Amino acid sequence: MSYEVFADGARASFGGDEFVFVEVCESMDLAQALRIQAITGELSRRELPGILDVAPANASYLVRVDPEVVHPRELVRTLARLHERFGEAGSVALDTEIVEIPVWYGDPETERVCMKFRDRHQSAGETDLAYTARVNGLTSAADLVTAHSSAPFIVTFPCFKPGNTECVQLVPRERQLQVPKYLRPRTETPARAVAHGGAFTVVYPTAGVGGYQLLGRSPVPVADLAQRTPGFETSKVLATISTLLSFRPISGEEYAQLRTDSREGRYRYHRAPVRFALAEFLADPAGYPRKLTAALSC
Repeated sequence: MSYEVFADGARASFGGDEFVFVEVCESMDLAQALRIQAITGELSRRELPGILDVAPANASYLVRVDPEVVHPRELVRTLARLHERFGEAGSVALDTEIVEIPVWYGDPETERVCMKFRDRHQSAGETDLAYTARVNGLTSAADLVTAHSSAPFIVTFPCFKPGNTECVQLVPRERQLQVPKYLRPRTETPARAVAHGGAFTVVYPTAGVGGYQLLGRSPVPVADLAQRTPGFETSKVLATISTLLSFRPISGEEYAQLRTDSREGRYRYHRAPVRFALAEFLADPAGYPRKLTAALSC
């Protein structure tokens, strides 16, 4: 396969006349994932002639072009310059927002579903919440809830459904929650289930198949394709690339009230604009996320 190597080691290869695929790193690295967001965000903002789609992922990105307007090899030269511009962590700063997601951890519906599929799971007798706690060295499900809700997550990749986004928690590397996915996927997952697989948390926008470990359920939607729900006036999905999500534990009673408020159009998402600076996070990975979360209280 023909490819070109950038100064930072990234490799650009070509798919026919329409696609340029850039592999930035071989494994998930938060700093590199955010560099990808900065590079692709700047590329999209420039609205260059001939660029049809820009699709960032965790360790790579894909650009689709109209070869009648721009040759893929011409685009590679532009990409190489962007990689140089965003070559250091200190150069990555993302204007985004933080959104609060209320979660009933260990709710009866997700626990019913997870126990229904123990034949596809690593542990026959534990709930997904208990299993995730154990493999992370935590003594209880309550400790897992505390860890999961202690710092916000940042969206790094849009998944297979609108609104279903992979996000990584903004904590020091040694505190990252990690857990394997199911041995075989479930054929049932509740809508709005909050789940974790690998190092990523997702919120399932609709009911369907799934393989992430089920931790709980949110009473509020993360997607509305009809855009009738308050909060979705400008977008069909709640969270896009770079959005910060802050998961807040709630009780079953509050879940029921918020679910009613959401269905009847009374719920308003708690959200605030923030500027995420990668250098500040790397310098203070414990304190900087608290500063970002504090924006929700303003």
